[in-house]
This record gives sequence, C-alpha cells and structure tokens, in this order.
Amino acid sequence: MCGRFTIAVSLDDLKDFLHETYDIEDISDQITSPRYNVAPGQDIIVVLSDKTKYRVGLIKWGFVPPFSKDDKVGYQMINARAETLSEKKAFKPSFETKRCVIIADGFFEWAQNERLKQAMRITVKNQKIFSMAGLWTTWTRKDGSNLYTCTIVTTKSNHQMSKVHERMPVILDKKAEKVWLNPEILDLNTLSQLLNTKEDIDLNIYPVTNAVGNAEFNTMECISPIKITEAPSLF
Repeated sequence: MCGRFTIAVSLDDLKDFLHETYDIEDISDQITSPRYNVAPGQDIIVVLSDKTKYRVGLIKWGFVPPFSKDDKVGYQMINARAETLSEKKAFKPSFETKRCVIIADGFFEWAQNERLKQAMRITVKNQKIFSMAGLWTTWTRKDGSNLYTCTIVTTKSNHQMSKVHERMPVILDKKAEKVWLNPEILDLNTLSQLLNTKEDIDLNIYPVTNAVGNAEFNTMECISPIKITEAPSLF
C-alpha cells in the first residue's frame, strides 16, 4: 500500500513541472511545497483533464464513494488495487470516467522482519517529480455541499520494491499518463494495461526516521537518510 508520500521540492520546481508537463501556468495559492510527510485525510495535489486542458487542484486523500453514509470510510480507502478496479462497486465508475494523477517526488513504506520495522523512503532515479495513478470522486454532504476525494492506485511491487513491500503505487510515464488522463478513453482493458508492474522503473530506496509515522511530523528530517544500527535482511 501507500500510506505516506512526499512532494519535497520547492514551489518553483513544482510550478516548472506543472508548466512543462501539463502546460499549467497558474496554480492556487493553497497549493504549497515542500511537504515532507503527506498523510491520508490531507488535501493533495492532483492533476486531471476536462477534455480541453489539464487542471491542477487539491483533493482530499481518502476515497469516499458517492453511496457512502458518511465520509469516515475515506480513511479505509486511501489505496485502490489495480487488479480489481473494474470489479469494485466503489471504484469502477471513477475508473471509467474520473481518473487523475497525484504529484509526488517520493513515498514511504515500512520494511519489516522478525527484529525490526523500519521506515523507508522510495524515489525514482533521474526523475525529480513523478505522477502516481489515482481516481477521484464526489460525495455530497447532508447540507448539499460536495466533498472531492481521491485514492492512489497500487500494483504488485517490482523486483526492487518487493524487498521492502509487496505493493507499490502505479507510477506512470508520460506516454501512459496521457492515456490515463484522457477522459475520452473508456476501454477498461486498455486502461488496465497501464497499471501493470513496471520493472524498468529504477528506484532509490533508503531508510529514514520512523517518526514519519506521525502525520504531524513534517520537516526535512522526514527525508534525511539514517544509518540502521542493526543489520536486518531487508535488502
């Protein structure tokens, strides 16, 4: 799964990425960077397409299906398994028509063996910022107002990531991203092929402080490498 990630780049670098990748020039003042420990329940940076252009905004992380009785279910739906998107009542409508990407520069996962549970940060080599496949939806509150929420799509880990965890976010290259964000593409088989495990993604994996498990901890220390005194067989 993916329960924490980072967008630990300067606001200028983020703006440059959005302009070069999506031709987005203006962003809301509510979009900030760097963020060293992005957690479920927070608003995260999402890009989607309205058929004529790409748009960027903030959407709450934690998917709340339209049929839900309340929004608390969102904390249980921060991830969606790529293999079952077309089978799940909660996700299939968004898989068909409400796809997005989540902007990140790294994510956290916890490696574990019989002696140690250790937070690890994972980045993509030679890629300062990358896009994770996501789904978004709209939930209507009792007062008639709308809540926009999203989830990160995960897939089976590639060889590098499997040493840490069995799942990882779907990281899209530019070609796949254009297809994923195109609302006119409705064929679910075509879309599903974009979500397969990718062995050609070169990852950088290193240990960081376990304090990243606390959502209130949001400093550069979250992404600083640490030395592990024990020698667990994580790698």
